[in-house]
Amino acid sequence: MTSTDLKTLRVLCIHGYRQNAEAFKGKIGSFRKIFKNKNVEFVFLNAPHEVPPIDTDGQNVTEEIPDQRGWWFCSEDKKFSGKTFCEKGIGFEESLNLVEETFKTQGPFDGLLGFSQGATLTALLAAHSQNNPNSSIKFRFAILVAGFKSRCEAHGIYYKQKITYPTLQVMGETDNVIPREMSEELAECFENPTVLKHSGGHYVPATGQQKPVYIEFVKKFYNDD
Repeated sequence: MTSTDLKTLRVLCIHGYRQNAEAFKGKIGSFRKIFKNKNVEFVFLNAPHEVPPIDTDGQNVTEEIPDQRGWWFCSEDKKFSGKTFCEKGIGFEESLNLVEETFKTQGPFDGLLGFSQGATLTALLAAHSQNNPNSSIKFRFAILVAGFKSRCEAHGIYYKQKITYPTLQVMGETDNVIPREMSEELAECFENPTVLKHSGGHYVPATGQQKPVYIEFVKKFYNDD
């Protein structure tokens, strides 16, 4: 795949919980290098909600990443875990509105790249777009890494029918944060997802094993308008 005569694909990147746009950009440097000189532009979005620097046990969290952010919480006291069942996602509507506005002001985007909570949000955005023809959120593909089916009861409406957006769903065999089984559960919500499993944990893999899978998936969308 060369850049000759290829359109530029614009990909909106949606970070994980306790990350931010700049931190996510740094963490996926190796992934971005895979698409160097391949006409892919990555745009990074900050979640609207600040995450308190206190974990669920009341202990101070090591501030490896300043300005930690999230897309929604499981409770009013701003706590979140992908494994926690809850009635509604606190702050989810603000995140949905932010993405709608981002598509209006910075779009169009060809694809979405989401990690962890960001991958779960990406799936919800795909379902929202599919069910709302007037939504500004329109794209052609998504890459979901370490995603999971939301445990928020209010999000159940998004999973009532199969999501038809083309997706590449990446999951780690030794991911202790979001176990592979949780990512497999999310993949089952989509029609014909491409699934990539790797031997590692909770991160975006970008070795020689994954590189051809990423390129093969993305290249289908250069000329598919």
